[in-house]
Amino acid sequence: MMDAQTWRVGCRCLLLLALVGFTRSEGMQSCEEVRKLFQWRLVGPVRGLPDSPRAGPDLQVCVAKKPTCCTRKMEERYQIAARQDMQQVLQTSSSALKFLISRNAAAFQETLETLIRQAENYTSILFCNTYRNMALEAAASIQEFFTDVGLFLFGADVNPEEFVNRFFDSLFPLVYNHLINPGVTDSSLEYSECIRMARRDIGPFGNIPQRVLGQMGRSLLPSRTFLQALNLGIEVINTTDHLRFSKECSRALLRMQYCPHCQGLTFSKPCMGYCLNVVRGCLAHVAELHPHWHTYIQSLEELSDAMHGTYDVEHVLLNFHLLVNDAVMQAHLDGQTILEQVYKICGRPVRKPTQSPRCSFDGSKEKHGMKISTRNGEETLANRRKEFINSLRLYRTFYGGLADQLCVNELAAGDGRPCWSGEDIVKSYTQRVVGNGIKAQSGNPEVKVKGTDPVINQIIDKLKHVIQLLQGRSPKPNKWELHTGSGGGVDEQLSGDCDDEDGCGGSGSGEVKRTLKITDYDVVLCIGSPKESARKMLINKFSEVVGYKINTQKSVVFLYTSNEQHKK
Repeated sequence: MMDAQTWRVGCRCLLLLALVGFTRSEGMQSCEEVRKLFQWRLVGPVRGLPDSPRAGPDLQVCVAKKPTCCTRKMEERYQIAARQDMQQVLQTSSSALKFLISRNAAAFQETLETLIRQAENYTSILFCNTYRNMALEAAASIQEFFTDVGLFLFGADVNPEEFVNRFFDSLFPLVYNHLINPGVTDSSLEYSECIRMARRDIGPFGNIPQRVLGQMGRSLLPSRTFLQALNLGIEVINTTDHLRFSKECSRALLRMQYCPHCQGLTFSKPCMGYCLNVVRGCLAHVAELHPHWHTYIQSLEELSDAMHGTYDVEHVLLNFHLLVNDAVMQAHLDGQTILEQVYKICGRPVRKPTQSPRCSFDGSKEKHGMKISTRNGEETLANRRKEFINSLRLYRTFYGGLADQLCVNELAAGDGRPCWSGEDIVKSYTQRVVGNGIKAQSGNPEVKVKGTDPVINQIIDKLKHVIQLLQGRSPKPNKWELHTGSGGGVDEQLSGDCDDEDGCGGSGSGEVKRTLKITDYDVVLCIGSPKESARKMLINKFSEVVGYKINTQKSVVFLYTSNEQHKK
């Protein structure tokens, strides 16, 4: 008679074996456990299922020499369940990546929408504060311009050159009527249209429209491409989350996941090598995404790093009103010349008394609008992009190691544990383990991979296309460094915004368009002549105008322009 201690040890061993499922003492005598799991997992009826193991001559995949608890119909249902299980683990493994991209795509779009509204607000307040007589008339053009900016950023088929030119075309008649030829003028629609059409020939705003177009092209297009690329990233993940598995793959998944159930091995897991062969075979086409996905993330990173200064949409949009003000002032300074040109092209307007509508802009917006506060570093679009790229970089090899990740984290048995080999429970898998990708599957003992997957090929083509766009939008902005004169005291946080492409007349004409912090200067003069011989005369003249004697012993900042009219 066995003693109590021996009996307890024996009971524990039997219980452990029963839990792990590596004994068939109960399973081989009854199919009750298999029936319960089948009903629970597949929500299928238990009617017609075997009560005890029996021969299974009609089985297609889960063929065994020993009696089985499966029928042909069960095998078919198990095959569907195996595909669903694989899709579920695919979706689980990509859920964090998908959430990262989709959350940031939505956040970037929301931030851009806010920036557009803020830039529109700044521009409206500029007119209300400085050019009140034309503010209401300009409101529709301002709104239309920023609507077009948003449409372009978010993928609509609109042309930046057209909406930039349209804005300045519509601005010219207002500037002409209120600043260049002011008074009691009520020009006809035909006359205003003539002025509008003459804007590009007369060039009243100097090179400002070209500069705006250059800045919009350099900043809006990369941001638009960045958003398009993020949306494609979501599409790639959705595609791989809902793969259509081949017949060979479905049979291999069934053999790996549910054929053990037919032998009562309901708790078994596949061997690691076996799992790798099956999953690498099923995901062979997905693994072909790896080099393109890696390059995609690298290209996103390069574009993000380059989007600063005049390539930064935040900088360009929030400073647009300053360029508009420059354009209006340019036309005002050249007023007499412009007046003569308009008379030549359009003739003289009919003059009759009229009352110019005044600005009725909400005063509460003014308190928040024209004062361009310095945004905290954490709040800037550039910093949000940087945080996103830092997180996304961790997923560069996602598709290259997807099969391994699924087996290690979800599907396969741990090292050293008995496991399912596709035929029986073994200590280790002895077949050759193949690598990732289509070429490596020629020697796969578990899955035959044939041909290509047209869906994956299509998404690869889309990735290649967006990579070309991303790389084509990655500028090399080394010519945007701001050069200030000696004397110190000007703190400029962003680079300059003018080059030959903007029509600014060479590197000596770069103009600072952000708020400057003045420390040890007496006054700032915006003048047109850099010549030292004119310095004292200009300072004395300016002293008379402002009624304030300037201390010439202190430094004076000169912001130069190459435009000849300013030198008058």
